[in-house]
Amino acid sequence: MEDSVKADSGLAGLEAHAGQPGDLIEVLHHVQEGLGYIPIEMQERIAEFLGVPISHVFGVVTFYHFFSMHPQGDHPIKACLGTACYVRGARKRVLGAIKEILGIVPGETTPDRKFSLSMVRCLGACGLAPAVMIDDKVVGRLTAARLRSILREY
Repeated sequence: MEDSVKADSGLAGLEAHAGQPGDLIEVLHHVQEGLGYIPIEMQERIAEFLGVPISHVFGVVTFYHFFSMHPQGDHPIKACLGTACYVRGARKRVLGAIKEILGIVPGETTPDRKFSLSMVRCLGACGLAPAVMIDDKVVGRLTAARLRSILREY
């Protein structure tokens, strides 16, 4: 097993976890941090490495929203679809504008891997609705024009 753990495998430095099913979350965090996502091929290698079924690894990866199975952009965008944002037109004004400007929908990443888009239920910025979070910055009272201007800064 250790022969298959190579520097380019995403599992380098984790030899102490080999055969330790209880270390799954820690191993997934390490791989996510190193690769930026956890593709199915890597999930298969992790399952073999830890001695757990692939279905278990897949279940954990898809359950926790921190983990991603697809490459993420340098600037994650989280579009709020909570009640206040939804009522104030987030679906059309924000998601529609992002689709028009960047050409992506929730769950996708721009081809240049600059932006990724996901939906969240609340950013805690209801007074600023509709709002998004870009990186760690909450931006509110969005219109298509304002969103276009903000995205140009990136």
